[in-house]
Amino acid sequence: MTTHPGALPDWARAHGAPLFAAGIRSRPCDFVVDEQLAIEFSGEGEHDYLHVQKTGANTQWVARRLARHADVALVDVGFSGLKDRHAETRQWFSVRRKPGASDPWSTLDIEGVRILELQRHRRKLRRGAHKSNAFRIALRAKEPVRKHDEIAERLRQIESFGVPNYFGEQRFGFEGGNLDLARRCFKGDRLSRDKRSIAISAARSFIFNEILAARVAGKSWNRICRGDVANLDGSASIFTVTEVDDKLQQRCDEMDIHPTGSLWGKDAPLVSHDIAELERTVASRFPELIEGLQSVSMDASSRALRLPVRDLRWEIDPDALWLEFRLPRGGYATAVLREIASVEDMSWRRQAGQVR
Repeated sequence: MTTHPGALPDWARAHGAPLFAAGIRSRPCDFVVDEQLAIEFSGEGEHDYLHVQKTGANTQWVARRLARHADVALVDVGFSGLKDRHAETRQWFSVRRKPGASDPWSTLDIEGVRILELQRHRRKLRRGAHKSNAFRIALRAKEPVRKHDEIAERLRQIESFGVPNYFGEQRFGFEGGNLDLARRCFKGDRLSRDKRSIAISAARSFIFNEILAARVAGKSWNRICRGDVANLDGSASIFTVTEVDDKLQQRCDEMDIHPTGSLWGKDAPLVSHDIAELERTVASRFPELIEGLQSVSMDASSRALRLPVRDLRWEIDPDALWLEFRLPRGGYATAVLREIASVEDMSWRRQAGQVR
């Protein structure tokens, strides 16, 4: 199993070969993420909700700085999702305000961080509370952008049928380091709680991507099959498919429901019949990861195989394709981009010291 991001498996694409080569994240303003929160604020309570715009800073670093500024413990700071450092992002944080404390935010001074909005709410912001993320991304072409008609047709297909819901390369870390971390974890190396969580997530994500690639190759990633566990769009609700009829398949075609793949752990696979055999065959190729996940008593769960791409708009410049779209919680923008172009993430190169 390879570990460098450029050498990770070139997982199967659903809509055809890449139409051109491009770089992303050349600069933060080329990759803009706006978190869409699904909370109606109470207007009162002990928690300040901060809508923060940040550039060149990751979510956990900002959370630590907010806790320090408000003189509270880090556990008193909440956020819904992790957002990339190499981007311009807007997301929400909650910070418990000490009893009797005045508003501390007018004096906040953190480089690359700006408060856009302040609300009050009774409860701390929990992970996964947002409903979606809106993106504005530049695919900067290595050569002048041609094939305008083909690009437009590809984007219409993506809008109509979605894309395979792969975990992005960032899940596996710089030079695949998170997969190496998983091997160390499963061999008994002592890791911090955070690193252990990252390692386990990388192992599960890799196996899921392999299962999804097999379903894409078999053209069943966007179809309900007997034995599937189906996911109701926009929710965590799932149900087992014992028989497939026209009505169920129509719901799938309309993206009301999606087939899922197993996130490996105890009792995996969660699917049955021929789909279970497919998942077992794929997973058996990675015994060190399977045995490791079982050894840490990780419960199996499921993830949708298909990622709906909504509110898709585009603009083609001579040197770039600009995209705007919205993805549900947990979806990776890079899963969309790889269905259009052969993409190089320039932030990896900056980390390696190859570019400034």
